[in-house]
Amino acid sequence: MTADIHPAPAERPAMGLFERYLSVWVGLCIVAGIAFGHLAPGLFQAIAAAELAQVNLPVAVLIWLMIVPMLLKIDLGALGRVKEHWRGVGVTLVINWAVKPFSMALLGSLFIGHLFAPLLPAEQIPSYIGGLILLAAAPCTAMVFVWSNLCEGEPHYTLSQVALNDLIMVFAFAPLVGLLLGVSSIAVPWGTLLLSVALYIVLPVVAAQLWRRALLASGGEPALARALSVLQPVSLVALLTTLVLLFGFQGEQILAQPLVILLLAVPILIQVYLNAGLAYWLSRRFGVAWCVAAPAALIGASNFFELAVAAAISLFGLGSGAALATVVGVLVEVPVMLSVVKIVKATKPWYEGRAGA
Repeated sequence: MTADIHPAPAERPAMGLFERYLSVWVGLCIVAGIAFGHLAPGLFQAIAAAELAQVNLPVAVLIWLMIVPMLLKIDLGALGRVKEHWRGVGVTLVINWAVKPFSMALLGSLFIGHLFAPLLPAEQIPSYIGGLILLAAAPCTAMVFVWSNLCEGEPHYTLSQVALNDLIMVFAFAPLVGLLLGVSSIAVPWGTLLLSVALYIVLPVVAAQLWRRALLASGGEPALARALSVLQPVSLVALLTTLVLLFGFQGEQILAQPLVILLLAVPILIQVYLNAGLAYWLSRRFGVAWCVAAPAALIGASNFFELAVAAAISLFGLGSGAALATVVGVLVEVPVMLSVVKIVKATKPWYEGRAGA
């Protein structure tokens, strides 16, 4: 794997129709899922029963179709460029792995476990908190390229930071999730958790990197670009199908308590702005260039919601509050992150006036 191949910076990805209106598609999935769940309950029961070793096979296939195309974009050879932006990388690592997961566990416990508890079904509260923890336990690996492009961020920093986060995720996700679930008094099914890490992190990363290497060896960047153009629609369809399945199982609960989605969104919104603001401020304090600080704020606040959905289904089940909590993260992702893009761009003059920083 060569370190001089960096397709993400060259492509400068713009926000496509799907990404721009992701919240709309999720809203449509809510309606479709609830309707299908009501009209064809037998179908959803059959899907829920299709398990092997506590892994739902239809959902596992859909998750792989979602995740592998995203990981195919990542060049782990970019790890060699981490030292070029070491201060920005250091700030983002601290936010992603030492602040964000713990702040979400705290916010989930505060809002879902205490302040909003009287408004929520008591039996689902631990599951909701677990879903929020899973949502914040790993940073995004795909949409951050779009956010970085929109805020005119340094592309090589973004690529090297994402590659480093992917490598850390392989080793840190399971112990971090286990620790936070345990601290939140949620039973940790370690066997299922480790199986989820193997299925949805380790194997997809290895498979994607081997496939990427084969494509580059056989046809160079054009071959990789062709493969990604074919896989991108497949990945999007898999995501939407997974959401329809989730809402098919969650439909009865949502109709009974529509306020649940709004309440779950509160700690998610707070943690996004908190961690983005902290990453941005720390970058300014340490003299990081704005073109690195802007994507650092976005990566620091981002969530790998596809992985969170997969892990929530494996650990808690398709009809669980945890699965619903992770999907709320998908629902708010685009409008919230677009607002962060606007904020960092609007504050560029303040940021670059670093007197006394």
